[in-house]
Amino acid sequence: MQWQGRRESTNVDDRRGVSGGGLAIGGGVIGVIFILAKFLLGDGDINDLSQIIQQPQQQQTEMTQQQQAADDKEAAFVKVVLADTEDVWTKLFNDMGRTYTDPTLVLFRGGVSTGCGNASATTGPFYCPADHNLYIDLSFAQQLRDQFGATGEFAMAYVVAHEVGHHVQYLLGVTQKMQQLQQQLSETEYNKYSVRLELQADFYAGVWAHYDQKMKNVIKPEDIDQALNAANAIGDDRLQQEYQGTVTPDSFTHGTSAQRMYWFKKGYETGDLNQGDTFASGSF
Repeated sequence: MQWQGRRESTNVDDRRGVSGGGLAIGGGVIGVIFILAKFLLGDGDINDLSQIIQQPQQQQTEMTQQQQAADDKEAAFVKVVLADTEDVWTKLFNDMGRTYTDPTLVLFRGGVSTGCGNASATTGPFYCPADHNLYIDLSFAQQLRDQFGATGEFAMAYVVAHEVGHHVQYLLGVTQKMQQLQQQLSETEYNKYSVRLELQADFYAGVWAHYDQKMKNVIKPEDIDQALNAANAIGDDRLQQEYQGTVTPDSFTHGTSAQRMYWFKKGYETGDLNQGDTFASGSF
């Protein structure tokens, strides 16, 4: 993706130098599989802290100059991606006769206090509908590369676009309907709807990439390959098989690798919001 020297979003709250809240979500990205399934690239309910291992917030390790420079470069990249999402979704909402309200991206390191509760880097990136903020600890970019094999800069662009997709869902009223369903259904039944919510966010990420290329001509074919590789790496089936040795579809909350790749690719290839109803009967 051609991004250097381009506009960076100003809707960023950089808290990387601020100590995060008083609890951490423990177990690590690899250690507790349901933390991955619940929160990784998603809209998990981090109010439901009873399911999460709690432990004192560990002191952050000081970065070397080289690490800080890499972190700052990653921050600049995600700010450019966020700016592009603002341009694309503002246009698409205008086309629908709606007004797009920009979310704020909160960059943090270690831990953070949010409108949905306290969280740590082990939750992965997430969107909080209570305060309309996206939260990202940039160490996740390294986790994508080292732990999940999702290499290339555009893997992180997919992450940002997916979380913005959850903001789009909030603005369109989808999130509110999901919150109502959560009060009415068992966990197993709700998980089925959660999968559809996450796959729609993947679809919206693809739609963004479609129009970002159309409007700005900054995305290369290999970028899309990197996004698809990231989607493949974080499918529920692949994560469960890798980290717990078995696959339990009833506990899926984000979709299989094939489903995540399919919906991102469909959004990218069509750019048609009308084709993104993952809640429709027979959509997958």
